[in-house]
Amino acid sequence: MKNAPPGSYCDGGGLWLIKRKDGGAQWVLRVTIHGRRREMGLGNCQSVSLKEAREAAERWRAVVRDGKDPIKERERERRKAARDDHTLAAVAKEAFEARKPELREDGKAGRWFSPLELHVLPKLGKVPIEDIDQRDIKNTLAEIWHTKGVTAGKALHRLNIVFQHAAAMGLDVDMQATQKAKALLGKSRHKPKSIPALPWQEVPAFYQSLSEATVTHLALRFLILTGLRSKPIRFCHLDQISGDIWTVPAELMKAKKSQEQEFRVPLSEEALNVIKQAKPLSRDGILFPGARKGVISDATMSTLMERRGLEARPHGFRSSFRTWCAEATTFSEDLAETALAHATGNKVSRAYKRTDLLDLRRPLMAKWADFVTGNSAGKVVAIA
Repeated sequence: MKNAPPGSYCDGGGLWLIKRKDGGAQWVLRVTIHGRRREMGLGNCQSVSLKEAREAAERWRAVVRDGKDPIKERERERRKAARDDHTLAAVAKEAFEARKPELREDGKAGRWFSPLELHVLPKLGKVPIEDIDQRDIKNTLAEIWHTKGVTAGKALHRLNIVFQHAAAMGLDVDMQATQKAKALLGKSRHKPKSIPALPWQEVPAFYQSLSEATVTHLALRFLILTGLRSKPIRFCHLDQISGDIWTVPAELMKAKKSQEQEFRVPLSEEALNVIKQAKPLSRDGILFPGARKGVISDATMSTLMERRGLEARPHGFRSSFRTWCAEATTFSEDLAETALAHATGNKVSRAYKRTDLLDLRRPLMAKWADFVTGNSAGKVVAIA
């Protein structure tokens, strides 16, 4: 057969081998369905053996016996296979990969993918994204819509981004599906709770109770004095500190990747004293090391407060500091917000604001240190 001249050669049952003048050869199945003659290609002779061609021919002849057009049926199967490749899980992962460059630590720090992974994909992950409508989304998120409102909102937002990505891929998705689902879900009854904080008047007593020269006590004291979140404290490295300035790397600050920049913290005398006490306990340059390796655990400081029967948590000291600024001082709101590394003003004003107000923050942080150590019992203070 390989050496046969160009022409058509019948194998029986409608299976033909068509040899061309250029030496190529193609398997073709000829059938009649609904009074129409159909020719269906089964592959070229080099990649499909005679045995394989006969098996394929028999498969498609069975389709004809069922009264179906084999060419249309094969196209339907191909479309289904393509849709199966575009499940919500597959498209969501692709959308996440495309978005990673915009996210801090490639999305790991803020766990961008978690709301989808935990609350959406277990139910809808295997469904082709083109088949998903607002009712599917509504039914998936209904059980957490009124109990975990913030998480459900994040899941819906991430899902909308995935649908946008699917549309960019050329898939036929309903771009309004998430908004329609939100309308079906209605207003969430969940009321987010702020992280419990100690009243600012009680901070000095708590601070002074941290009297042990342990990593946990010193880390908590440093967190209170600087007003920062726990992550920069936990990952504080000695080479980040120069004189009375602690320069926190951008990746340790909570901000969008496009807005990330290092943050300078003016260190009060008390903060420098904490560093001095912590240095003998440091390991590999890490100021507050973990018991065995790495840095102190994120839960260590919270656990200490919990064991003391307090509802307040370490993050709440930022609120304590901010309320103290508002109620017990005349420092400006802009200065207080900057001390907490919060963005102030609109995009335009931030674009032109090229200062971190470091020198103005020095007296603010010094007064706060005086207050928490008991040197200034809640008196109203102002910039000298």
